[in-house]
Amino acid sequence: MAQDDYSNDGTVDIKGNPANKKKTGNWKACRFILGNECCERLAYYGMSTNLVNYLEDRLNQGNVAASNNVTNWSGTCYITPLIGAFLADSYLGRYWTIASFVVIYIIGMTLLTLSASVPGLEPSCDKDSCHPTTGQTAAFFVALYFIALGTGGIKPCVSSFGADQFDETDETEKKKKSSFFNWFYLSINIGALIASSVLVWIQMNVGWGWGFGIPAVAMAVAVVFFFLGSKLYRIQKPGGSPITRIVQVIVASFRKYRVQVPADKSLLYETAEEESQIQGSRKLEHTDKFKFFDKAAVETQTENIKGLSNPWRLCTVTQVEELKSIIRLLPVWASGIVFATVYSQMSTMFVLQGNTMDQHMGPDFKIPSASLSLFDTLSVIFWAPVYDRIIVPYARKFTGHERGFTQLQRMGIGLVISLVSMIVAGILEVVRLNFVRENNYYDLEYIPMTIFWQVPQYFLIGCAEVFTFIGQLEFFYDQAPDAMRSLCSALSLTTVALGNYLSTLLVTIVTKVTTRGGKLGWIPDNLNRGHLDYFYWLLAILSFLNFTAYLWISKWYAYKKATELERKMFSLKAINTSFAPTNHGFFHTRKPSNTKNSILFLCKSNDSDSEAPPPEGDTKKQELLAKIAMLQAQKVRLTDYLDERSAYLTQFAEEANAEFDKIGEDALKGLDEAGARIMENIESQMQAFEESAELNRTEIEKNDNKVADFEVQMENDRNEGMFFKNLGQKAPVDKAKAKEEAQKIKDLTNAKAGSKTRKNIYLALMGVLGIVIADSFLSSSPDWRKVAVLGAILVGLITQFSYEQRLASDIERAEKEQTDKEK
Repeated sequence: MAQDDYSNDGTVDIKGNPANKKKTGNWKACRFILGNECCERLAYYGMSTNLVNYLEDRLNQGNVAASNNVTNWSGTCYITPLIGAFLADSYLGRYWTIASFVVIYIIGMTLLTLSASVPGLEPSCDKDSCHPTTGQTAAFFVALYFIALGTGGIKPCVSSFGADQFDETDETEKKKKSSFFNWFYLSINIGALIASSVLVWIQMNVGWGWGFGIPAVAMAVAVVFFFLGSKLYRIQKPGGSPITRIVQVIVASFRKYRVQVPADKSLLYETAEEESQIQGSRKLEHTDKFKFFDKAAVETQTENIKGLSNPWRLCTVTQVEELKSIIRLLPVWASGIVFATVYSQMSTMFVLQGNTMDQHMGPDFKIPSASLSLFDTLSVIFWAPVYDRIIVPYARKFTGHERGFTQLQRMGIGLVISLVSMIVAGILEVVRLNFVRENNYYDLEYIPMTIFWQVPQYFLIGCAEVFTFIGQLEFFYDQAPDAMRSLCSALSLTTVALGNYLSTLLVTIVTKVTTRGGKLGWIPDNLNRGHLDYFYWLLAILSFLNFTAYLWISKWYAYKKATELERKMFSLKAINTSFAPTNHGFFHTRKPSNTKNSILFLCKSNDSDSEAPPPEGDTKKQELLAKIAMLQAQKVRLTDYLDERSAYLTQFAEEANAEFDKIGEDALKGLDEAGARIMENIESQMQAFEESAELNRTEIEKNDNKVADFEVQMENDRNEGMFFKNLGQKAPVDKAKAKEEAQKIKDLTNAKAGSKTRKNIYLALMGVLGIVIADSFLSSSPDWRKVAVLGAILVGLITQFSYEQRLASDIERAEKEQTDKEK
């Protein structure tokens, strides 16, 4: 099978084999993913949209308690995706994370249905109110938080898992990936539309058992949809813990806090290969922000010499830029919290406000207040294509940007629209309260004012959602490091969680402050006697302050950049029109500010689809040329890298040679000093030996004189006839004395000149010096000065040794002659 039949992005099939493009992925796999997402969102919104009314009607909670419980639970649903994202990116992968958590999800939905329909778990109710027990309330909340945990493994993974079904290295599939997100968000809103209309009506008019049971069945269908497509999925292997990589950069930076970052950032550590050492990630270009963390990529002398690759001490530039990307995302992420707070009002304050208004459509049909959220869904369905087909082309004429607006501009527009929605909601509440006061409707359950006056605020929230939430989804996917996309998707979802928690906090504080002194406060159980409009004004003020901070953040933010190699490669591709990435790709560049610094625009609008495609032969030719250009770019980069490392090794070798020369000079100097000391000792010993030898010669001469005198005395005695007499008396005494004197001479001579130990020492010294001289002489670069010094020492030793041996030989000969004379 041809190599082109397999994906080039590292994905595998369910069996772990390389993914075959013809048998896996693409739209044939995405149908199951989109069906799963539609059913899952139907189940989620089917039980969450009207949850505040269930808490009030069946669990007997007031407006504040019910509102806080809903926002707390909703917040948890958007916090738990951090758990699922971490497991997906680090260990399980997206497929197995979804498969595991979907089981938890359906258990929670089943338990929720039982708590609202099975006697003993369902609260008992009479005509006036319900009377839930502690156990029944606990069972209900256990089910809710099982659902929150289950959705945590699905929310951050589904969109990225769907995008994995398209090979980013294949231009054809890459264009399909950009349209996948549109269909994905559409499937979400189809599920939400059914939930906010049909299911809410069933809950309010048929029963809560059916109202929660249908979402549970929908969730079961979602599970079936997901597992039916298992053989068709392309699965991306997990790339290791992103949290670990982030901590490694932080630890390495603080370990090297005294290290100076080089001015030439190309000297920072990065692997020589084209791909990053992080699985599933491209290399990132160095940026100048947060320079402290660059210390983690500085190669110290110890790491250069020992070749250390400990990631807790030395990190790549891409790994450092991953951390920088996350840090840069945080201010943008934080600016979405207030928007999420405004968004959460649809399921709390908007519903409570609608509960006080006329909900009838005609004389018989009554629409639940929670069902008005379907206008938010209709708004999204309306504004999404309008934005793509009308607003973007029109804005492009003025901004010159391929996408009409940058991602940050798009989100900023959504923040402004959310501010307007709070103003509209506040104006409606002012009008409603004036109507109540004018007609004294304080204790009327439903005032004669149609609930459809709420439609504008829902519609504006939906419009803001198209700009901010979809822009946020695109922004976090595009700006996230490749191996952290699930984690960053979860991070974007946590804005909704914190927005719900902030809403809970605001409601709690407002209630505590405004009810002092026995007052009813802004949000009493009877809203006709409260001031919900003040709460809307508070949210409008917070939205304005948040937008002001967002303007500064947008000006400060720097978009993620690919490496120089990738920019060169895609600039070469941009020369021919057959290479035109879509406007959802990551090859986006900002508009040039002047001609000197201008760059190629690599983004291409969807409107260019009307151009005639190139012939098939030309396409293959251009693909071949692009591959050649890519290989040439790789060759250039590899050559530059080798030149850089060669220059570094040359410099290191020069430094090492200089160090060795210094060590050699110090050693030679020490050797000269040692040689001088040795010569001095030898000279002093030779002088002492000569003095001793002179004394020995004097003693020998004296002995010779004594022997001569003795011989004269013997001759005289013989002449006088006393020879035998004198010989018997004196000869033994004189002979013993002569032997004693001769022995002294022998002992002295042996001690001074003829001892074997001294002889061996001389021989050992001469041998060592001879070896050292031969080694220096035979080396590639002999040090003649060293050879000369050691040669002089060796000659001195040989001379001294020869002299002492000759002297010992003379003494031995003289002693032998003396012995012969005595005999």
